[in-house]
Order: sequence, then structure tokens, then C-alpha cells
Amino acid sequence: MEKGKKIKVAATTAVPLAKVWEAWNTPADIMKWNTPDPSWHTPSSTNDLRVGGKFNNRMEAKDGSFGFDFEGVYDEVDHHQKITYTLGDGRQATTLFAEKDGQTTIETSFDPETQNAPEFQQQGWQSILNNFIKYVETKE
Repeated sequence: MEKGKKIKVAATTAVPLAKVWEAWNTPADIMKWNTPDPSWHTPSSTNDLRVGGKFNNRMEAKDGSFGFDFEGVYDEVDHHQKITYTLGDGRQATTLFAEKDGQTTIETSFDPETQNAPEFQQQGWQSILNNFIKYVETKE
């Protein structure tokens, strides 16, 4: 993957944008959906959703073998439309939210890290996004 090229993931749901936005940004919800597969979980989450605000989602393998803090600072927060943040390692990510014809689309683009293959990173982020869609579609 050439330098500077962002990785993109996207998904669409029939859930209204306001409900999607709330579940995407509420720590109690994040702890329920923020996982690439059932062997992982997010035991804690904090989120100060404003420019300059910080977030931290602790991600861990359920067997305790590995864990890390997915954390960063918000650069841009455009209510119900766009969130841009910078991760602790300096990489940037942007998530766009759009509602059209009763469908809400979420699209995230992010700078790849250098430890894992871009395909693996895309697969992991897409898996988390798919898990979010499953969660928000069943949330009361």
C-alpha cells in the first residue's frame, strides 16, 4: 500500500441516524459492540465527544493474553455528520455519517499502521463496523 493512502470501511443500516450516532458515541454502547470477534471485548470506554476531547476504549482478548488502549483526541466533531480524530501514534481517522432514503451509512477512512498488513487492518476495522451494525439493529 503506497504511503499516504487511507484504508476505508463502510456499512449501511435501516436504523435512523440519531440512534446510530448515539450508539456510536455512548461508552456503555461502545463496550458492547467494539470488538472484531467474540474472543475480544472492550471492558472500559470513556468518550469526551468535542474538539480537543479525548476517548479511550480498552480492547482486550477475553483470555487476557493481549490488550491495548485505542485512544485519541477529537479534531473535528460535526454533529450527526462527521468525526475526525488523531490516535496516540499520530495516525488520523475520519468517520462520516449520512442518512438517505431511510438508510444510514457509516464510512470510516484511516491511516494504516505499519505493524500489520493493510488487508488485515481493513478486515479488523470492517469486522468491528459490522459488529456495530448488528448491535444497533437489535438495540431497544
